[in-house]
Amino acid sequence: MNANFQFEFNKYIQHKRLLKKIFDETLIAINEVAISDYFTKDQFSEISLKEEDEKFIREIIETPIGIVILGSKSWAKAMVVNELLGCTLLPVECNEKTNPWRTVRCMYGSQTVVSLAVAHCYELVEHLAAYDQAWHTIPQTDLQLKPGDAKAARDPGYHLATLEVKLPHPLLKDDVQIVVSPGLKDFDVIYSCCFENINPIVIYVIAAEDECLSPLDVQHLCDFRVKEPKMPVFFVKTREVVKQPLTPSPSIVEFSPSELTESQQHWYYRQQSIPMGSSVATMSASPPIMSMAVPSSSLPNTHFVDVFHRSSTSMALYQQLSNLGFLNQSHHHLRGQLTNESVAKKSRRDYFFDVSSELVENFHNFSSVLLFFRNILRCNLVSAATLLNESHNHCLRMFILTAFDMTWDLQITPKRIEYAKQREAELFSSLMAIANKKQEEIRQLITETIDFMRSDILNQAASHEFTNPILNFTNMSARELHNCTDEIQDLVLTLLNSAIASKLVGSVDYMRESFIGTLERCLLCLENSCREAGDSPETSAALKEILNAAYQIEVNIKTSHNILRVLWEKMKSLVQTISWKPYPTVDSEWKKRVANDVLDSLSESRLAKSICLQFRDKLKQSHDYFILSLKQLEALHTGRMRRTDDRREQVRKNHAPGFARFALESTSLIDVIIHGMPQLGREIGRGQYGVVYSCNKWAGHSPCAIKSVVPPDDKHWNDLAMEFYYTRSIPEHPRIVQIRGSVIDYTYGGGITPAVLLIMDRMVCDLYAAIKNGLDWMARLQVAIDVVHGIRFLHGQGLVHRDIKLKNVLLNSKNRAKITDLGFCKPEAMMSGSIVGTPIHMAPELFSGRYDGMVDVYAFGILFWYICAGHVRLPYVFEQCQSKDQLWTVVKKGARPERLPQFDDDCWTLMEQCWNGDPTLRPLLGNVESKLVEIKEFYRKSQPPTGYTKNYMRTSKVNKIRVKN
Repeated sequence: MNANFQFEFNKYIQHKRLLKKIFDETLIAINEVAISDYFTKDQFSEISLKEEDEKFIREIIETPIGIVILGSKSWAKAMVVNELLGCTLLPVECNEKTNPWRTVRCMYGSQTVVSLAVAHCYELVEHLAAYDQAWHTIPQTDLQLKPGDAKAARDPGYHLATLEVKLPHPLLKDDVQIVVSPGLKDFDVIYSCCFENINPIVIYVIAAEDECLSPLDVQHLCDFRVKEPKMPVFFVKTREVVKQPLTPSPSIVEFSPSELTESQQHWYYRQQSIPMGSSVATMSASPPIMSMAVPSSSLPNTHFVDVFHRSSTSMALYQQLSNLGFLNQSHHHLRGQLTNESVAKKSRRDYFFDVSSELVENFHNFSSVLLFFRNILRCNLVSAATLLNESHNHCLRMFILTAFDMTWDLQITPKRIEYAKQREAELFSSLMAIANKKQEEIRQLITETIDFMRSDILNQAASHEFTNPILNFTNMSARELHNCTDEIQDLVLTLLNSAIASKLVGSVDYMRESFIGTLERCLLCLENSCREAGDSPETSAALKEILNAAYQIEVNIKTSHNILRVLWEKMKSLVQTISWKPYPTVDSEWKKRVANDVLDSLSESRLAKSICLQFRDKLKQSHDYFILSLKQLEALHTGRMRRTDDRREQVRKNHAPGFARFALESTSLIDVIIHGMPQLGREIGRGQYGVVYSCNKWAGHSPCAIKSVVPPDDKHWNDLAMEFYYTRSIPEHPRIVQIRGSVIDYTYGGGITPAVLLIMDRMVCDLYAAIKNGLDWMARLQVAIDVVHGIRFLHGQGLVHRDIKLKNVLLNSKNRAKITDLGFCKPEAMMSGSIVGTPIHMAPELFSGRYDGMVDVYAFGILFWYICAGHVRLPYVFEQCQSKDQLWTVVKKGARPERLPQFDDDCWTLMEQCWNGDPTLRPLLGNVESKLVEIKEFYRKSQPPTGYTKNYMRTSKVNKIRVKN
């Protein structure tokens, strides 16, 4: 048993070191993102680990495991410690008068050393009985707390001192401690002594002679449940103290259910799901409810463990623990189970729900604690690794969304600037034309206003009171007469100016409305982009001034003083000089004549022409200012987009792949902890970068195929990690081969180059082998439909496959196709323009570095050529190429596969449309799928043309052909 304990803790330490490595590298990567200053403060807060998550992960990877032994009887706890260590380290004499023990902490040391320490760091200068003699068992006097001791009276903390025992024991070597609780009544003190600075695994010991829990036990367990409401406990009842040394426990206990009462038998069989009257041999195949021991290859070969004894003692103890919330018989079948589904739903200490408390009443079966230990250790690692993996996936999603935003910004900003240029030029031309056409309308408006207001103006002029008092209206000097004339002119022009200006504003108001809309919103988006980039805010202010000056023309009612002033000056200059005979009588008639002469002297045509000229000058000035400001804005956006493009490249090539690799490592760690390493079968395939093996069963999936990849460099690591992320992140689809899990074999190649094992569903063969072995025409058409369906699904998820070919299409036993190998699959925003794929399936635009999902349509066109050809030989035009470069050259020049005699018009037309050199002229996949369905339906109702497959007339024979796996 000790060897099994050591194996489990050693495996735990190895996984914990790997988790620490991933955690440290994650923090370094997050710090690099922070230093790069590519993201805002809010964005970076989304990327960084949450403080509570980081704290929890550090607790797991930096804190030692502590096996905490609780219970009210010191000798019973000593028996468990001795069983764990395989030696009689602590005395097990049962004496009710023995003083309670202090806290005992067993740790690893190169030599056996015993000492008293406070707070796990300060050693007390205390002479211990263990110093005086050689010992195998620690003397009782060193363990006991002595009431009334003078030292305890002088130092109240003396009873809190811990007896630290350092041993060169292999169980303790892997950073494991064993902590025995002190014999105190205050559980708060016990908790502080035992649970600090460790990851606890709790064993609660019940003395053999106790029929049920004592009041002190109940109180301690209640207090424990308050402090640790989710932590499971392994309850064990010790055997009676014997004088002879410990002997191995029998693995089989003879037991007859007839020894139970009738009610107990019914209860027992109901819990065990065993029919009444079953034999002992039958019962032994199922673990009893009280021990909850799950069979394991690493545990002793225990076929049967005992259950209830003759009395109701066991049921009473079980009922007590159930009432305290530790045992739950309705969920006993879930105990000790840890699955991917449960991991996905929980975090932190919630994982302890998956490891339930257990009760072992026969100390002979104490070895089942190994499974309890294993599940607790797994839950510690899985909980921490899951938190870390969630952070990796969250960061990765944010990087991908950020890349989408950056790509959209880089595409839309130049279009906005170009739109602003074109729209403003159109508006300028139309407004200039309007200004020219409005001259006659404005002249007519001025004429109508003057005619309408003439009588009112004359009446106001006749009753006008001069500003300067006149002493003699019948004998005025020339200067006084000139002043009076000017005042009447000013009155007339002021009244007329206000009326014309108000109507003029209404007549040109629609010119302002003609621009407020798309152009203003476009300019506003450009301004905001500059402002977010931290550029000068004067550009935004200048653009707003352009809007006010060029298009609103400052003629709204609230600021009409501008047009009043302009009209005033123009009308003033157009009024003819009025000559008067000397010394007229200045009365109301004189005032009317002066006002009437002013109105008659105005030239409506000249005034309208002057106003339109002012509009045209204002528009021209605003237009020039707009062009200048837009050039400055464009220059700012050019610099900003250059920085954005650099950030996007960093996200696509460094940050996102880096976190994808972390996500792959953390997910693989979770998978190997829960399911272990898969067993590789025989080789069933080989590619450029990996080998595919068979696997009978892994994680409940059967059969499986394991793709073993050894990435030679960081680029291939990144591609593999992104493939894993995209495949695992998309929903399950019948036309896509699903990856069920991943495991990284760090021992491969001596630990220098780890191998990544991707576990996926196992298929029968690929399309290349199926066509080579004579797959019939109707089945091939269905495969074509399946492939298009799968590509459409990927495009619907925002992904481009980029490597559609025969060997990446797998068939199941019913010849239905699934797309595999998403190594080059990426969203458009994450594609850096790299040239990837299989040469003969690569679209011409791939070589330009600017392409989209239409490259998959092109690749399908080539694939469909093979499907219709019924063989796997290269097309003649490609077969003549001597190198890959020559092949690319002929493809860019427009070379395509030749038409074979067996191709009908519909199939050939569809191929040509799919591999069209212009991506915009290729058909949409929805149209391709509907066309394929039409073709299949046509051939279902008729015979296929001769030559599509030489085996078509032997369909019954071909249908039996299957490629052996």
